[in-house]
Amino acid sequence: MPTIVRMPALRLLPSLLLASAITLGLLNACGGGDRDKFTPTTEPVAVTQLPAGFSNATAMAFLPDGRFIVVTSDRYLRLYEADGSSYTYLNHAAFSRMVVGNEHLGIRDVAVDPAFETNRRVYFTLAEGSDGPQGRGTAVARAELTDEADGDLVPSYQVIYRQPKVTDGGFHYGGRMAFDREGHLFVTLGDRETPEQRELAQDVSSGNGKVVRITTEGEPAPGNPVIPDGLPGLWSWGHRNPQGAAIHPDTGELWTHEAGPQGGDEINLTLPGRNYGWPVISHGQVPGTTTPFGEGTRKRGMEQPLAVWNTSDGSPWTSGQKSSIGPSGMAFFTGSKPAHWQGSLFVGAREGTGLWRIQFDGKREVGRERLLADRNERIVDVRMGTDGYLYVLTLPSGGILRVGG
Repeated sequence: MPTIVRMPALRLLPSLLLASAITLGLLNACGGGDRDKFTPTTEPVAVTQLPAGFSNATAMAFLPDGRFIVVTSDRYLRLYEADGSSYTYLNHAAFSRMVVGNEHLGIRDVAVDPAFETNRRVYFTLAEGSDGPQGRGTAVARAELTDEADGDLVPSYQVIYRQPKVTDGGFHYGGRMAFDREGHLFVTLGDRETPEQRELAQDVSSGNGKVVRITTEGEPAPGNPVIPDGLPGLWSWGHRNPQGAAIHPDTGELWTHEAGPQGGDEINLTLPGRNYGWPVISHGQVPGTTTPFGEGTRKRGMEQPLAVWNTSDGSPWTSGQKSSIGPSGMAFFTGSKPAHWQGSLFVGAREGTGLWRIQFDGKREVGRERLLADRNERIVDVRMGTDGYLYVLTLPSGGILRVGG
């Protein structure tokens, strides 16, 4: 892992209304031997605050025409114009009734079908079930976006997939989605957090702590790994609570990230039929202690992460001082400006605040930097827009920042 070098934050320029450009606050970090392969962001980069505003947002996704959908943990869906100036509610009555809503539940993600222009389909993940912890589970719903202007624009809503063996536990629902190049859907399923439930992340037949790959009809996708007694659609296992999923623009491979228990946040190249170790191995600690979590950081037959955070600001840690950035949202930068961002992976920090840029040489990390450090914003999602800009969804201000250019 590269050594973290803390840099002072750049000063903000004056604001010019909501669409004003500001500079990025930076904390740079790059590895010693790889320093020449990492280009830090030293020049001001434009950041525009869109006029869109909301509370409890969890995810966003762009339609081909530049409009975007924002979903929230309190069960709301909004379709915004491309400039964020106005929106239409997309709520469907039946949809809202069956979604469990609070900060950790509700609607977890939204994805737009690659063939949207012909089939008008969008997908949502949600915490489905009763208001009590029993009977809740992660589900995937599909709807066709219509042009009816009655505030009920998803009448075709239907659940296409449900997390098998629904269990108790009030948190860690996963629920991030990513479409692969064949039009199939990756879905992350959390471990449900409780000590009893997280052990099931190592049980290939259980729905806890898994990534599945399904068709848009909710069936196991062709080409999945063959795993004896495995969960239908199983792609990988041994996950904690993946809150970021993105397809590498060059290789087409799935990358995910997840928070550690206390430190040990990680980025994974999520390959078919692989075991990612949770809760047997971890780079984190038992919460409230200095004790390493699990059996250690490595074990035969279990994958290692490509990158790890052990402190919320990326600084070097000492025993007993680990915390989490709480990674949330993830996107590869495919825009043109700044040029040195091309191919970089961007990860939001829900707990530590800020936007992390990580640069890889293939599968090897060569450097990272923390952006937006001086805004004190929690970031819950990161997406590439159709216009070549990076967009981040923030809390507590409940806004959208357009970054780049």
